[in-house]
Amino acid sequence: MDSKLLLAKNSLIENGFKVKIFSNRQEVKEALLNEVSLEESIAFGGSVTLNELGLYEEFKNRGNKIYWHWKADDKRAALESAVNTDVYMTSTNALTLDGKLVNMDGTGNRVSSMIFGHKRVYVIAGRNKICKDYNEARERIRNIAAPLNAKRLNTNTPCRFTGKCNDCDSPDRMCKAEIILHKNPTGTEIIIYIVDEDLGY
Repeated sequence: MDSKLLLAKNSLIENGFKVKIFSNRQEVKEALLNEVSLEESIAFGGSVTLNELGLYEEFKNRGNKIYWHWKADDKRAALESAVNTDVYMTSTNALTLDGKLVNMDGTGNRVSSMIFGHKRVYVIAGRNKICKDYNEARERIRNIAAPLNAKRLNTNTPCRFTGKCNDCDSPDRMCKAEIILHKNPTGTEIIIYIVDEDLGY
């Protein structure tokens, strides 16, 4: 196991988060299916990581009430329903070796739900999301995550074509809100699952 995973885990725990490390995506998938009960409602934030894990289909087929705007015909209704679920699942754009979560968002639904409104929040992050510090995390978001997401979403942003942030003024800009979780917010239980695989962007 990469020593960076252990360092990140220990720093996140010091900052009040609950953290577990998993060897692979199958282990983390099984853990989530075991920890979230059938009676609990679930919402997903936009996440390539969650899509790669196939969790939405697993929970839906099991019978959980689940909301994900990526899979909904009425995306706005799904976003509004997601606000009041018991459990929220997402990934993070970056986590740092000193125990912070760094995220940028275009709509704000993902970052707001990470902070407040749910009994438990699960953040699933592959080892590729681990960064040395805030500056490296910000560079990762601007020049790796955002351009890849821009291509996936076919946005009208310069990063879609250049592969790096141009600090644009496009209405499609995804980097409209930046949130740094320095510590686990009061009243929210954030559980971070770090996976020793590359997942998502």
